[in-house]
Amino acid sequence: MFANRFAAGVQLAQFLEPYSTEETVLLAVPRGGIQVAYPIALRLKKPLDVIIPRKIALPEYPELALGAVTFDGGVDLNQELVDKFNLSSADVEALVRPAVAEIRRRLLLYRGQKPPVALAGHDVILIDDGLATGYTMIAAIRSVRNNIPRRITVAVPVSPSSTCDHIRALVDQLVVLEHPTESSFAVGAYYSDFRDLPDEELVRLLNESSPISQSSAQSQ
Repeated sequence: MFANRFAAGVQLAQFLEPYSTEETVLLAVPRGGIQVAYPIALRLKKPLDVIIPRKIALPEYPELALGAVTFDGGVDLNQELVDKFNLSSADVEALVRPAVAEIRRRLLLYRGQKPPVALAGHDVILIDDGLATGYTMIAAIRSVRNNIPRRITVAVPVSPSSTCDHIRALVDQLVVLEHPTESSFAVGAYYSDFRDLPDEELVRLLNESSPISQSSAQSQ
């Protein structure tokens, strides 16, 4: 059990130090991933950016993940559910379009006009507050892979063992603090405080975690 996302990030940072190189960059999955990544960025003194995969869901079943999509249009689908609901390619595309539009809106919100952090040839650490089915993280991994990084590490405080096995096969390194085996799993159950911060606070954390901001604060 973690007190909150910040506390989970402090614990996770200790295990990520061996994977931190001169070329390491951190990518947080909003919303909760930013809070986890913030103490990691401070400890490792590495640039922090966001990557925003979005869940694809039917309006009548908003909590059921058909898959996930990323800004570059990469889609990872749960084909079993697509077949179960008898969805055509046009049906899926109609669900993907608003998800991509929301990704663009949120990228502008969190990143502003700053260019994305370069990933080619770098060691990328993807950070979230936990994995359930893992579909959004899988979409993020595939999007990062398209940018030809040197290595990809996924780091989360908690994820069920079954999802860990799936993610581990897709990356160079997986770092998970808690990996329960129970069939009924919810990320929030592993946090005493699982409240989301408002967007303006998340933007502040992103700005404060940049190496330039850290250097300026230390020199004052």
